[in-house]
Amino acid sequence: MFHVQYQSLRLITQNSISSMCLKLMLSSPVAFAHIQKSWFSSHSLVGNKNIILMGPPGAGKTTVGRIVGQKLNCPVIDIDDDVLETTWNMSVSEKLQDVGNEQFLEEEGKALLKFSASGSVISLTGSNPMHSAGMQHMKKNGIVVYLDVPTTVIMSRLKSMKVDRIVGQSPGISLKDILQFRKQFYRRWYDIRVLCGGDSAAEVVAEKVLDAVKRYQNSELETFISTRSSRSGRSMEKDSHKYFSDVVTEGLAADGGLFVPERGLPKFAAEEWQSLIEATYKERAQVILERCIHPADIPASKLAEIIGTAYGENFTCSKIAPVRHLAGNQFLLELFHGPTASFKDFALQMVPHIFAYCIPRSCNYLVLVATSGDTGSAVLDGFSRLHDADKQRIAVMNFFPEDGVSQIQKSQMIGCQRENAWSVGVKSDFDFCQTAIKQIFTNSDYTGFLTVEYGTALAAANSINWARLLPQIVYHASAYLDLVHQDIIPFGSPVDVCIPTGNFGNILAALYAKMMGIPIRKCICASNENNVLTDFIRTGVYDLRGRKLIPTFSPAVDILKSSNLERYLHLIANEDGQLVTQLYNQLENQGHFQLRKDLLEKLQQDLVAGWCSEEDCLAAIHSVYSTTGYILDTHTAVAKVVADRLQDRSCPIIISSTAHYSKFAPAILRALRIAEIKQSPLSQLHLLSSYSPLPPVHWGLLETLKRKGNEDHQVCAADMSMLMSHIETLIQNHFM
Repeated sequence: MFHVQYQSLRLITQNSISSMCLKLMLSSPVAFAHIQKSWFSSHSLVGNKNIILMGPPGAGKTTVGRIVGQKLNCPVIDIDDDVLETTWNMSVSEKLQDVGNEQFLEEEGKALLKFSASGSVISLTGSNPMHSAGMQHMKKNGIVVYLDVPTTVIMSRLKSMKVDRIVGQSPGISLKDILQFRKQFYRRWYDIRVLCGGDSAAEVVAEKVLDAVKRYQNSELETFISTRSSRSGRSMEKDSHKYFSDVVTEGLAADGGLFVPERGLPKFAAEEWQSLIEATYKERAQVILERCIHPADIPASKLAEIIGTAYGENFTCSKIAPVRHLAGNQFLLELFHGPTASFKDFALQMVPHIFAYCIPRSCNYLVLVATSGDTGSAVLDGFSRLHDADKQRIAVMNFFPEDGVSQIQKSQMIGCQRENAWSVGVKSDFDFCQTAIKQIFTNSDYTGFLTVEYGTALAAANSINWARLLPQIVYHASAYLDLVHQDIIPFGSPVDVCIPTGNFGNILAALYAKMMGIPIRKCICASNENNVLTDFIRTGVYDLRGRKLIPTFSPAVDILKSSNLERYLHLIANEDGQLVTQLYNQLENQGHFQLRKDLLEKLQQDLVAGWCSEEDCLAAIHSVYSTTGYILDTHTAVAKVVADRLQDRSCPIIISSTAHYSKFAPAILRALRIAEIKQSPLSQLHLLSSYSPLPPVHWGLLETLKRKGNEDHQVCAADMSMLMSHIETLIQNHFM
């Protein structure tokens, strides 16, 4: 076998290699190996493991490998120069010309299988990852780092290097096609990805590699805290750290707060964002989520599998979240192409698979969710797509206000029920449903009883669950990159975003995207007549006294208690959990709280707010349809009205189109001044479809209503004991 000590290595140290060490290596390789091993173990970042650099030809693996080796004082091995050419006694290009593509890959793989090393930095060839057995052998003792360089940059580099042939190239196959083809192999094998922009110096990339390896080795640094935990309390409870897998499973913190990452969200450099301009939506999601989820919780390969499943054929648009020009400087981010026709699908096609991967196998789980309209069907659909084995141990119960959602939304939630997914209508409003779930989670006697009596734990799928927010960050970042890709703006130019807002999760995700480096100037919070958030953002006073929930045409934002606002307040209060606790205790006990002046000033640097009446909402739908032929849903119309009032037209504004108009057919028919027809939801959709609207009626919604239109559902009084009784009954029926 090839061993490191027998090869002609580039052993690079800060002071180079002394002639004595060189003589020892040549005269007694075994003795040198022992010295090297002892010396390296005290200096290495990864012990006896190798750092294996992988990427396309022209990615800079050899140069970066030398710099990393120098910084770590460890051996550096270039597979091309130190293994292949030494083995074959000819250059790689000569070998390729001699044996051809297929045989070359086989010969290259055989050389890898005979090779072993430890404690080294190894630069692979661009084609090594295409040999499965060889890569499996290499991964046994190494951390594979993928130098991810945009294809356009690689092509430019290869041209300047006058590389005229690489493995796989033949008449009729372009270099770009080969590079795209190889990506599937790189994605299969890497443990860590390092984004490399076109202008990234090798020294900078080497530092990124070292930082990425350190992160990979130190999962204990990526912990989560409650928005209500004090700094002194955290320092005393270091043994009770929560990791991503924990917060996905638990949902809500034990003290009633919401989980947030203790060290904040990762920051992307401008060149890293720019490297994603040409990427697909799924590729962007993979890169962003890898930075937010430690590989110890979900490895990159599993994350890729989850993303591929979540954003596959169940989305009606191949772009997943396309950006459409509406008029002037306004653009629509279409978030309704998922199976249940709302933005909730972006998280809830992913979260069930994340949840199933993270939870222990020793316990059954019942996922509880409260919905003001769109979340319910998205949760039910998402969890019903789990593998059969997972459905046997994971069930979901969806609580919604029986008379507080549109008829089509209700029909959809009923139609999305499956063997592990049920809906319960509650004779109250969304705020009661959400508060009830929070109280159930913090009732340790009840949750303990369920665990002991039925072997079942509770979990949450509302946006109080941290995993719900991460996929939403992706589409806000992706929308900006799409505008750059379409040459609407150069990278770095600001945009505003306007988002119909109820529970504050969607707009919080936009704020997080801004923190991570997306040039968002202002987030515009758009409310309907339940405008508590508008008043709060303008005055700093959150006041529920005397307010009653008003049913509107935009039921998904018919919310008075915005749960995710707590995460944002924790952020601008510099993680002062005691202050957050004080504010929310006051809200709970007195019905109001007021921000300090300095915190209000911070908030108003990020947020502006406005609200829209019912009349203005319908008028906006009619106006946009009359001028463009495009139909806005009622929530998007709320955002359009507010955007028109608050934008200054100095930069583009991206309006989040959070749901498909098909879900709100009666309001749309009224807005378009079509005579009101008291028909079934399915008939209403057929009527809308007859107008050849843009976009077309949502096919998934049509199919759901056709398939399951007459199923029944349970209805419950607004009583905590009744809700808990429904939960126990479901557990007994499904798990026992």
